Amino acid sequence: MNVSPSAPQIIVMRSSLREGLPFPLGATWDGLGVNFALFSAHATKVELCLFTSDGSTEIERIELPEYTDEVWHGYVPTARPGTTYGYRVHGPYAPEAGHRFNPNKLLIDPYAKQLVGSLQWRPELFGYNLESPEKDLSYDERDSASFVPKCRVIDPAFTWGAARQPATPWDRTIIYEMHVRGYTMRHDRIPQELRGSFAGLADPHVIGYLRSLGVTAIELLPIHAFVDDDHLLKKGLRNYWGYNSIGFFAPDPRYLSTTSVNEFKEAVNQFHAAGIEVILDVVYNHTAEGNELGPTLSLKGIDNATYYRLLPDKKRYYINDTGTGNTVNLSHSRVLQMVADSLRYWVTEMGVDGFRFDLATILAREPHGFDEGGGFLDSCRQDPILSRVKLIAEPWDIGPGGYQVGHFPPGWAEWNDKFRDTVRAYWKGDEDVLPDLAKRLTGSQDNFNRRGRKPWASVNFITAHDGFTLHDCVSYNDKHNEANGEDNRDGHSNNHAWNHGHEGPTDDPAIRALRERTKRNMLATLLLSQGTPMLLAGDEFGRSQGGNNNAYCQDNDVNWVDWEHITSDGKALIDFVRKLIALRKAYPILHRGRFLIGEYNQELDVKDVTWISPAGVEMAPEQWQDAKARCLGLVLDGRAQPSGIRRRGADTTLLLILNAYHDVVDFTLPAVPEGDSWQCLIDTNVPTVIKQTPHVFGAIYQVTGRSCLLFALERRRKTTRSVRAGMAAILDVAHRPTR
Repeated sequence: MNVSPSAPQIIVMRSSLREGLPFPLGATWDGLGVNFALFSAHATKVELCLFTSDGSTEIERIELPEYTDEVWHGYVPTARPGTTYGYRVHGPYAPEAGHRFNPNKLLIDPYAKQLVGSLQWRPELFGYNLESPEKDLSYDERDSASFVPKCRVIDPAFTWGAARQPATPWDRTIIYEMHVRGYTMRHDRIPQELRGSFAGLADPHVIGYLRSLGVTAIELLPIHAFVDDDHLLKKGLRNYWGYNSIGFFAPDPRYLSTTSVNEFKEAVNQFHAAGIEVILDVVYNHTAEGNELGPTLSLKGIDNATYYRLLPDKKRYYINDTGTGNTVNLSHSRVLQMVADSLRYWVTEMGVDGFRFDLATILAREPHGFDEGGGFLDSCRQDPILSRVKLIAEPWDIGPGGYQVGHFPPGWAEWNDKFRDTVRAYWKGDEDVLPDLAKRLTGSQDNFNRRGRKPWASVNFITAHDGFTLHDCVSYNDKHNEANGEDNRDGHSNNHAWNHGHEGPTDDPAIRALRERTKRNMLATLLLSQGTPMLLAGDEFGRSQGGNNNAYCQDNDVNWVDWEHITSDGKALIDFVRKLIALRKAYPILHRGRFLIGEYNQELDVKDVTWISPAGVEMAPEQWQDAKARCLGLVLDGRAQPSGIRRRGADTTLLLILNAYHDVVDFTLPAVPEGDSWQCLIDTNVPTVIKQTPHVFGAIYQVTGRSCLLFALERRRKTTRSVRAGMAAILDVAHRPTR
């Protein structure tokens, strides 16, 4: 089948239409009019459709007059910011050749900076007739304009003021992953009309709380315009997480409390003024258009054969490395340009400081497979804008060779699920974990120590949006996703979780106390390890999702952070997290610029890290091979820091002890040159007490079962300035507000 029917006849005003320019792509206001430019290599005609401001009525249809370098373009002097529009693109409807043009379907501009309205699931959205036995080989002539969001021209002008991007160095970065809507919907100090929006997120109470925690960057779950899946809406659910993009330049309208995208810029400005960076979780690997049976909303109708990866010998069908039906074709230069333009736009115009890339392996996959020198990764590396912002990969997908942790090129950080799984398994009490734990504590050098990469390349996390919260990880053995309507079949089953003797909530004081200590243990492990730590919002006070480890569709109290009912245990945990972050900042040895590999410095007679057994001596090879061993210590010698470090506390030596054994372990505190005692900074068994009594070398410290401790070396004659500073940093958090 190869058809291109004529569209309905509408009177078109052409007297003032000009050729315009093929760049920049999208709708660009220049102060006098608007230039419209759309890439399509295979279209035969492109019509610009103008609508009333609310997008309800089509008022004019204009054929773009010029075609240059596969870009259709025209200049409309009468158009202004606020002009609402969409496209109809003509060309062959030939699915077996990869083409799905249908001008009856109004299309969203891939470069649209703002969308108006929401998608309504109707048969008219599909390029084929849903009832036809030929399925997508059939052709549908019904008009979809009434049921799709419209694009709006914006004026990009914004006064940023005195605030500047914080540019926090990677080695000092502490990330806090959060959801715009979920973080603010139940916050009683945010005005009701602002909850769930960017304006609500920028409320002084929110920013003040984040500053009091000490985090340096927020990472927002997807805010690009996205679609709620039809099957979820039918079950009364939503695509809460937002991993279903339909616009790479436009913020989703549901997060705007006003009619202006400047609301997002204002939020970024407020965070920057507080010294907090803004990182976006972005989805460039697929779109909401699904596979051959999905709707025609944008790219599919603009140039399906170019924008998506299709099966080489069956172009009717899509390569589905994402598990969502389609895969965006970043091997094509124009598609790669679209993604790079989007990234630059969010940095230069919207002010963001970095990106976390969903299923990033797909972005680096060329037709021959994953390639760390592929087009997308190379384009980021050489780009003068993108090469200076934070780039974080989720280094896995379901495609061939999909697991690539540690294989991204220099300049990139990566989510490290090995850290998550190892730390959870260790504190759960699994056997034969110590060798892997040692690697995770020291920045996972087995994965990242190559090509000059640094420990910060490992983004360490114990929990994230996908999976159990920290509270649920210590309260449930199994997932409880019944509310998702999939008979609990969705979500991961191997969670390395431990309910501590009872599934779910309990009033048993012993179980509750042990759960709280395990939380402290995991948080301490996270924030005292080498690498870049990432906290999940609410973990610092024990937020629960009721055991749901795949709450992607729960836009309700399952996901909304409950600020009104933080328990006394939760408040104590907040204070503990503040202490940990203060310690991390006070002691540079906890975020070292080079990997800890046990390197011996002959000149100074020190090793950067020494692994200590409970006997207080360096661990022997056979101890590493003991599958039942669950307790170890590591001495981080500050004197072995790279030359050139002059920050306060840089030369402090620390002792970290971890004990996942169920009972007390007598630990002999090791002797260290240039010192004569240890000062206890953290003991997860007594989190509110700072022990002021020095512990001399060779003393036996009774390490409580399932606990974590941190000591600082007290130099001979007097306590060092850095240790005093660390103690002061800990004490300071007691004076900070809970929220």
